[in-house]
Amino acid sequence: MNVLRSPELLHRSSSRLLLVDIQEKLVPALDEVTGKRLVEACRFLGEGARIMGIPVIATEQYPQGLGPTASSLIEFIKSRPAKKRFSAVECSGLSTAADDDRFQVVVAGMETHVCVLQTVLDLLASGYQTYVVADAVAGRRSLDHDVALERMANAGAVITTAESVLFEWCETAESPDFKQLSALVKARPI
Repeated sequence: MNVLRSPELLHRSSSRLLLVDIQEKLVPALDEVTGKRLVEACRFLGEGARIMGIPVIATEQYPQGLGPTASSLIEFIKSRPAKKRFSAVECSGLSTAADDDRFQVVVAGMETHVCVLQTVLDLLASGYQTYVVADAVAGRRSLDHDVALERMANAGAVITTAESVLFEWCETAESPDFKQLSALVKARPI
């Protein structure tokens, strides 16, 4: 029996994960708690993406000065293009959703009000269904972060959480990946 699923839900066959500028020398610009939360949430998403077969791209802003992507995330990443613009769309190889089987982009990274915001607005303009993972984006100031999340939502991005993303990708407890996902969720710090 085919069950009708909402087009608002993420599907593993049409999704990709985009990690924006989670770099070794940039993460310390966040307060310690926020930086740790960001990296742990992105690692959680990366591990889930690997389990589900979702491609992961990470971008790096000025890597020669800000360093590479955080080392704890490297194992999940398919490619790590350097970027010159604040938006990650151009360097990530994404063009338009109409030309892409993976038309759903899950976005995580930093800073929420600069590179994440500009990336999300460009993805939306290119026709991508765009999902911003609230617990996997961060900024140095809470006001900038909060206003950026609201602005992205008002523009049409779906604001979600890392755990919601993984369960949407999994879809059912009958999935062969569910046991691995369940173990990953149980091991996640609260």
